[in-house]
Amino acid sequence: MKTNRRINVLIIEDEEFDVKRIEKTLKPFSNRIQIKDVVSNGRVALELITNNNNGYDIVIMDFQIAGGIMGEELIRRIKKINLMIQVIVVTKMTINMTDYEFANQLLEAGATWYCTKYPGDIEEYIYQPTDFILSIVNAFEKKKLEEDKLKSNKKINRNITEILEKKQLIGMSSTVEKLKKQVEKSAETDSNILIYGSSGTGKELVAVNIHYRSKRKYENFIPINCGSLPDNLIASELFGFEKGSFTGAELKKPGLFEIADQGTIFLDEISELPISVQSVLLRVIQEGEIDKIGRTTKIKVDVRIIAATNKNLKEEVAAGNFREDLYYRLNVVPIHVPPLKDRQQDIPYFIEHFLKVFSTDMNREVPEISPKGMKMLIKYFWPGNVRELQNVTERLLFYGDKKLSEDHVQMALGLQSDTHRINDQTQQWFLKSDSIVPWREMEKKLKKDYFEFVRNNSASDAETAKQLGLAPPNYYRMCKELGLK
Repeated sequence: MKTNRRINVLIIEDEEFDVKRIEKTLKPFSNRIQIKDVVSNGRVALELITNNNNGYDIVIMDFQIAGGIMGEELIRRIKKINLMIQVIVVTKMTINMTDYEFANQLLEAGATWYCTKYPGDIEEYIYQPTDFILSIVNAFEKKKLEEDKLKSNKKINRNITEILEKKQLIGMSSTVEKLKKQVEKSAETDSNILIYGSSGTGKELVAVNIHYRSKRKYENFIPINCGSLPDNLIASELFGFEKGSFTGAELKKPGLFEIADQGTIFLDEISELPISVQSVLLRVIQEGEIDKIGRTTKIKVDVRIIAATNKNLKEEVAAGNFREDLYYRLNVVPIHVPPLKDRQQDIPYFIEHFLKVFSTDMNREVPEISPKGMKMLIKYFWPGNVRELQNVTERLLFYGDKKLSEDHVQMALGLQSDTHRINDQTQQWFLKSDSIVPWREMEKKLKKDYFEFVRNNSASDAETAKQLGLAPPNYYRMCKELGLK
């Protein structure tokens, strides 16, 4: 027997003879199976379970019982009080027949197992003793598994709640309210989604909210930046390969679509996918299966696709850069994320949120921005959208303490050219000999600032890499080394 603790049993039976048979059957296993209570009435049983909710693991009940509440109704009411309690039904209704419909009705009501009350000429024991004991043990193991699953789901739900709190859609404007409603409706469906918006507007944030509000929330969310994958590696990254399928394939590699099975895959910068890979992706959407390099048979996958782009895909289709059939497959539910300059009303909410987040990370008091400084932030055109605002807000914390003035805002935005008005903290980099740092540290700081500047003035990460003269993979690697998200 697997369990180490005693299994607590409640018997609901109105025939004394059958109670005795059950007790005699269980007696040899009394060290592990304990009959806590015996009642002959369905109503009394429900009161006992209600008052002692966690006191019983298994209910063994006659199908036809006194007290007005019996059969399937009694099973349903027991499960309503405590879903974890396992119910075993003993009945004389199936002595001379096998009634599949009756059995199905019991299972649908919530019973774990049922047995015939009078098999053959057994008079002293209930049912077949060995099978009866095994059914109790199996029911108890099932209860433990369900309890473990419930605990795991509660923990996952807490994690999901924390994710959604950190990844919340910020703002109170009519534009954001409309976006939130679109996210809620999209989470209720399983359709493919195409998110439009300029770089830095928060397209991945929208995708995250859709996934963690959907029925797939317990499964993986796999984000992929299509522009960061080298053309010759895209297929192996997305769909994987088998060991020995090509030179260097020493181990088999699961593709990102395999990892995302039952979950959601987020294809950012979808317009950067080569045409050859677009045709493979189309087949995955249509057939629900992938061709893995080096494998002769296909692999079934169930993945919801959320794609995003900062380009006009209709124009890309017209230019021959994007497959029209794939466009229609992805563009089932279109969502547009507006640029920050079109929702100035939300800027104070973003600033308040980011100031709290960064101040908490730095273990310091949240500063206050002067009215003039806030007005300047609201009126700024924000070419890098929310991403730039996030960087500027973090930068502000290095320019002042409890009060952030208009001058601080100008410096954070890069609009301040008068070096005599620079905060003393920033002067320390060059004007104080005791603040001299090694060149590698200064080089990293300058490189990081310049990367942020170029990215904030580019339409996409791909364009940023191009302006910096870097291959996309090298650009993403350097961003990671510099601590840039």
